[in-house]
Amino acid sequence: MYQFKSRVRYSECNAKAEITLPALVNYLQDCCTFQSEDLRIGVDYLKEHHEAWLLSSWQIVIKRYPKMGEEITVSTWPYAFKSFYGYRNFTIEDEKGEVVAYANSVWIFLDTDSGRPKRVSEEMLKAYVFEEQYPMETAERKIRLPEEMDAGEPFAVQKFHIDTNHHVNNEKYILMAEEYLTEKERVREVRVDYRKAAVLGDMIYPQAKKMKDKTVVALCDEAGKPYAVIEFQTEQGKESQTC
Repeated sequence: MYQFKSRVRYSECNAKAEITLPALVNYLQDCCTFQSEDLRIGVDYLKEHHEAWLLSSWQIVIKRYPKMGEEITVSTWPYAFKSFYGYRNFTIEDEKGEVVAYANSVWIFLDTDSGRPKRVSEEMLKAYVFEEQYPMETAERKIRLPEEMDAGEPFAVQKFHIDTNHHVNNEKYILMAEEYLTEKERVREVRVDYRKAAVLGDMIYPQAKKMKDKTVVALCDEAGKPYAVIEFQTEQGKESQTC
């Protein structure tokens, strides 16, 4: 298991002085990135070997949003590799060691020259130590779209959306989709089904469907094919979870 400790920053909080969902997601992303870097199979290694790990899906459950200044411990570990898929869990614990959020994720190992998935390399198999899967009820990787969805205002991918893979960063899709939540909705679980990478200058055509305690947002291209589908499980709160 790989861990790092941190403290929830003011810049990561909403009007209620709680960590925002995008900031929480970034802690998870940073944790697995730190592990890869410490194992010397990180960004530079992958670039040199023309390989990449692309996130296929998230399932993140939030039991409690940590408050500003609160000390947290973020943990991650892989629990399986199957062909070109990698499976990884995450937890966030508070100062008392209680889990406040946990997650399951599925990744695809990619040959960046061909743009196609490839079997996980021996170097990756040797570097990582597998641990037991976190005891959670895992959802399907794919999210089914509702039959009828409402179209939103199209917008262009901007420079601040882009990461080292020259794609829209995984967290940014969640940030985009949060625009379709009301101020009183509080996210208790988020699933993301990443289908294709959006790049700088692409236009995104949002579609959304609000149901009881659930909102589904599809961020699509001009032809209506999703870049990512986000499903929020929500509850009603007195104040907004987002900034």
